[in-house]
This record gives sequence, structure tokens and C-alpha cells, in this order.
Amino acid sequence: MAEVAWLSRRPLIAGDKSIGQVTRDICAAMETRPSVLWWTGFLGALSLLGLGVAAITYEIATGIGTWGLNRTVGWAFDITNFVFWIGIGHAGTLISAILFLFRQRWRTSVNRAAEAMTIFAVMCAGIFPLIHMGRPWLAHWMFPYPNTRGSLWINFRSPLVWDFFAISTYFIISLTFWYVGLLPDLATLRDRTTSAWRRRIAAVLSLGWNGSTRTWQRYEVVYLLLAGLGTPLVVSVHTIVSWDFATSVIPGWHATIFPPYFVAGAIFSGMAMVLTLMLVARKTMHLEDYITVRHVDIMCKLIIVTGSIVGLAYATEFFTALYSGSPYEQFVFLNRAAGPLAWAYWTMVSCNVLAPQFLWFRRVRSNFAAVFVLSIIINIGMWFERFVIIVTSLHRDYLPSSWASYAPTSIEVATLLGSFGLFFTCFLLFVRLVPVIAIGEVKAVVAHDGGSGGTHG
Repeated sequence: MAEVAWLSRRPLIAGDKSIGQVTRDICAAMETRPSVLWWTGFLGALSLLGLGVAAITYEIATGIGTWGLNRTVGWAFDITNFVFWIGIGHAGTLISAILFLFRQRWRTSVNRAAEAMTIFAVMCAGIFPLIHMGRPWLAHWMFPYPNTRGSLWINFRSPLVWDFFAISTYFIISLTFWYVGLLPDLATLRDRTTSAWRRRIAAVLSLGWNGSTRTWQRYEVVYLLLAGLGTPLVVSVHTIVSWDFATSVIPGWHATIFPPYFVAGAIFSGMAMVLTLMLVARKTMHLEDYITVRHVDIMCKLIIVTGSIVGLAYATEFFTALYSGSPYEQFVFLNRAAGPLAWAYWTMVSCNVLAPQFLWFRRVRSNFAAVFVLSIIINIGMWFERFVIIVTSLHRDYLPSSWASYAPTSIEVATLLGSFGLFFTCFLLFVRLVPVIAIGEVKAVVAHDGGSGGTHG
């Protein structure tokens, strides 16, 4: 009760802001020259993106023999990175759609960045199935369009095909939801800018927004419908990704726990990435009054909940293997914990189960440096989770003569770094070109709370 009282006294928006101040503060980051820190981050991200483009170009020209895959480990770094990036993208839809439907007003300071993060993460994820095909120039075969190949169609029973349709649907809905939410703020930029070409671009993109009551009513109806469409996608997309494994007959993969386990893990890693990005944006863009202790505290609590579900799933997997009586199933999990890749397994457990326990302490949750470090540790752990699930279930086959080790090549590592380069390049451009915080929604919070930032959530 003492903690609830402490938190309820913390305002959602600090500084006793007026409506005009909200607009000036959030737009200031776009109307001033980029800082040295921004340029440093942007050039670093652009360099990583260039490295990734070079690696992918070489891989396509040479073939996927440039990867460290072998006859035993047929999936490894590429699918690990795919599942990782899809997971990162889940927190955006959670914060934007589900919390909007539940009328959680604390989301207003972080939903815009979370939505953008979703779009960029899905873009990064989409790279890996394409290059995994080996012939990405034939990716259009995935579309069910009339063709000249007669009755030759893709195998619609393949989980990889399900991934294609799930991800493309998720990307389209997320992009539409993000863009519709931008309309009021694009109109604000149109009316504020002194640059003629920026005004023309903003005028086109804002779709003639005039701020009338009728316009706001139509906007809220459309936004609500998109939130309703986006909500089931949070569950369905990563559920379908989990079916890549759960529908197989490989020990360690064919588990009915995978769908809820993967969804909880996706929200867990996505929330950690939102915290990582927003804590940096808060400091570098001087948004301390808009991303407050209360926002960070609530997101930390969501991490505790989803992290606890992930930890329970780890324990459940071991119990199920023991209870099954299958020596093959039991061997896979024993091999994970004590085999050649045990270091990866215990890194995963340390980062995903032990590290989040520090967030039970209010002093840690209110220490932004500690939260930042823990959020990075969690995302490292979640990458290792996907690596452990994929590689350790494959590298020890039924026959010892088929056993093989796996190590990523420089091409695979460069491709992973390139995906991070794409993500951060897009995000850094985003914070310079559009408001990183939803101006209209924050104004609604300020107005609701009498202009004082409020104490209600």
C-alpha cells in the first residue's frame, strides 16, 4: 500500500505544463540542429548498416554456404535473429493497442516510439527469411497471385509460409496504426514550420487535417478500430512464429507451451527495448518531464510479470521432459544445461530469470541507470534464448555419428550487426523527422488532469 501511495503521487507529466508548452517542448527536438551525440549515433548506425548490406550482398552472390550451417544444424543465426526481431516488435502493439483499449493514460508518452520500434523491428526481421531462402529474388512466389507456373504453388502447410502472411499483416496494420496516430501531430508540424517544402510535405501527409470536432470524432473511431485489429495480432503473430518449432517432431521443439511462452517472451524483450530507447531519448532530447519515474516504474513491473512467465516456462520445459519418459527429450534439456553450449543456456537464465529480480526493488526501478543496464541485459538474454532453443535442439541428433558443432561465420555476425544498424538508423531518423511523443495524446492527459500533469493513471 505504501508503494501504491508513493506511485500515485508521481505525476504522469511533470513540470505543470500548459497546452502550448507541450507543443513547444516536443517539437523543439526537431526544430533545433542535431546534436553531436545524434550525429555520432547516426553515423555509427549507418556504418553498421553498410556492413550488413555488404555481407548480405556477398552472401547472395556466393550462396548460403557462407554461413556456418551444416547437415545437422540447418537453422541457426538467421532464424535466431528473425525470432529475436519479431519479439522486439511486440511491445509496440501492446503499448499502443491493448493499453489504449484499457484506457491506460500512461502509455501516451511512450506509444509513438514503441509503434515506430515495432515497424523497424519487423523490417529487420523480414530480412532473414528472405536471405534464408537462398534465392531472395524469387520471394514474390510467396504471394498467391495468378501466375504462369500452372498448378505449381507454394506449400501452404509450411509454417514458414504462415510466417510470411502473419508478418506482412502485422507490418501493414502496425504501419497504418502508427500513421493514423501521427495525423494530428503532422498537422501541428504543418502549422508551425517556417520551411516551405516542409510545410508542403506535412500538408500532404496530414491529409487535410483541420482539427474540427467532426475530424476528431472520425479520427477516434478509426484509431479505435485499428487498435481492435492490432490487439489479436500481438497474440497471433508470435504464436505463428512458435509453430515453426511446435509443429515439428524434434525433441525440444514440439511443445504445446511454445505459443504462450513465445508471446510472453516477445513482450518481455520488447518492453526492455522500449525502456532502452526511451531512456536514451529522455536524456538526449530533454524529455524528462514527459517520460517520468512513473512511466519507467510501470514498464518495469510489466517486465517483472512477463519475465516471471518466461522463467516458469523454462522450468515447465524441464519438468515436461522429465515427466515424458522420453530419453531423447530428456537428453535435449540435459544437453542444454550441461552440454557443449551450456554457457549459452546459463547466460540466458542469468539474464532473463535472475537479472529482472532486481526490479522488485523500488530503489532500482527509480534508478534510470540501473534500469537501462538491466534492459540491455534482458535483450541479450532473449537473443540467447532463441539461440539456445534453435541450436541446442539440433546440434545433437539421434545418432552420435550425426552430431555436429556450430559457430557463426563473419558473414552471419556482420548480417546481425547490419540489422541493428538498420534498426537504429531508422529510429534516429524517426526522432528527427516526427514527434517522438504523441503531442495530441499528451495534451489530453494534461487537460484531463487540470494542466498539472496529474496524479491519476
